Amino acid sequence: MTDPAGTPPWLSRLAAVHTVRDDASNPVIARHAPDGATGRPAAVLVLFGGRPDAAELPTDATVLLTQRASSLRQHRGQVAFPGGAADPGDDGPVGTARREAQEETGVDPDGVEPLTVLDSIFVPPSGFEVTPVIAYWRAPSEVSVVDTAETERVVAVPLTDLLDPVNRFVVRHPLGYRGPAFAVGGMLVWGFTAGVLSGVLETAGWGAPWDTEDVRDLETSLAAVGEELHP
Repeated sequence: MTDPAGTPPWLSRLAAVHTVRDDASNPVIARHAPDGATGRPAAVLVLFGGRPDAAELPTDATVLLTQRASSLRQHRGQVAFPGGAADPGDDGPVGTARREAQEETGVDPDGVEPLTVLDSIFVPPSGFEVTPVIAYWRAPSEVSVVDTAETERVVAVPLTDLLDPVNRFVVRHPLGYRGPAFAVGGMLVWGFTAGVLSGVLETAGWGAPWDTEDVRDLETSLAAVGEELHP
């Protein structure tokens, strides 16, 4: 993907890939629609900010996350990347991710430089086939909640917090799902978002060893940040 300003060196490894690492603790990355089924197209923006000239992960590196409104029908209250369903007028996944991010957070799309488009991931129970778009926040703009009916919180989370092994563990859903999770900024990041984040952090070579045997009950973990598990 063309980047006329030059990819920041610390993001160059991510810019060169179209899929990210998965392992036994991360079942999200390799999830595909059942045979014969077609997921609805959607895209999310995995937007990294930080010094453009750093050779290694800079101390000011962030990723933009949102918390979905508790009134939504699906995935309510969950922490997510900005994004959503594709519209007919979108210019592919990049267009969808940029448009949705602007609608949800107010981010100026002109300051967002796409670096690579990852392979799509099927997300039950919504039935979406979601394409993560990795991007660099070349010209950071003010962001905030645009529509409280859709979003409760918008925050640029420091990568140092996400990478701290103390903040990483595995959650166990009552229905059997197990996957990576992060406890940061008074939020629990789990499910699709945590799976993509975990894969991206490991692929970029930023991950520090963490205890993948630390398995915690999802409902209890949500309650610890004032949230609850919704159907």
